[in-house]
Amino acid sequence: MAQIAALLLGVIALALPLGRVSAAEGDLQKIPAREKRVTDLTATLSDHDESRITERIRAFEQKKGGQIAVLVVDTTMPEAIFDYSLRVAESWKLGRKGVDDGVLFVIAKGDRKMQILTGPGVQGSLTDAASKRVIAEVVAPRFREGKYGDGIYNGVDKIASVIDGEALPPPPKKKQASQSIDSGQFLVLGIFAAIFVAPVLRSMFGRFLGATATGGVTGAAAWFLLGGLGFPIFIGVIVFLIALFAGLLNFASGRGGGWGGGIGGGWGGGSSGSSDSFSGGGGGFDGGGASGGW
Repeated sequence: MAQIAALLLGVIALALPLGRVSAAEGDLQKIPAREKRVTDLTATLSDHDESRITERIRAFEQKKGGQIAVLVVDTTMPEAIFDYSLRVAESWKLGRKGVDDGVLFVIAKGDRKMQILTGPGVQGSLTDAASKRVIAEVVAPRFREGKYGDGIYNGVDKIASVIDGEALPPPPKKKQASQSIDSGQFLVLGIFAAIFVAPVLRSMFGRFLGATATGGVTGAAAWFLLGGLGFPIFIGVIVFLIALFAGLLNFASGRGGGWGGGIGGGWGGGSSGSSDSFSGGGGGFDGGGASGGW
């Protein structure tokens, strides 16, 4: 019995620390979703402040390719701000994979603490000492005046300016929407050609030859602009068939208004205002950076 009692006491002694660890982990602050470049959970920043900080970060991303994110929380307790910030950074994965050029700027307003975490890819210019100076000389003085929006903007601007000297891989080039055309848009243009161009060609060459010319020209244009063979042949046949039977069914004259109005309305409604969609790029962190208060 004595041995059994001793064994039970040993098990209890081992279980108690595990229970305390589990409880402590349950009390940790939750990591917010990574949705925007500036995440303010305290409603401290005005819309104007958030917008100008976001635009400064976006300009940096377009120029250098790295990522900067700002997170404002009330407290990180029971964790130190470094530990909490590192959990956020590891979850958000800021910066490009393999380049690790992300920066996380966390402000715990209620704790009066802040942390800059830097990915290895930017530490050549944004050193720990440089991060410390950004906090102490650029951000903290504005925070002490209660000007949080100015402090964060100035801090982000300084971070971006310092990293500007880092030799990072250029950001990937993106095609301008006005300079590109996809297969769906070309299909719409092909239908327009069948409706409005085919009647002219049919009147010149006859119904069959006119439809053949319309389909052939459309298919050739698709091949020239989009490449490949499958889609150009497909669009050419579709336009040929529409053009061939359009005259017989009185398609162009009888239904042209409906097509014009329907397609015009659909394209117009497809546009929408800009939004700050943000996702991590797979970058990593090694604990570099600095923390401070005000």
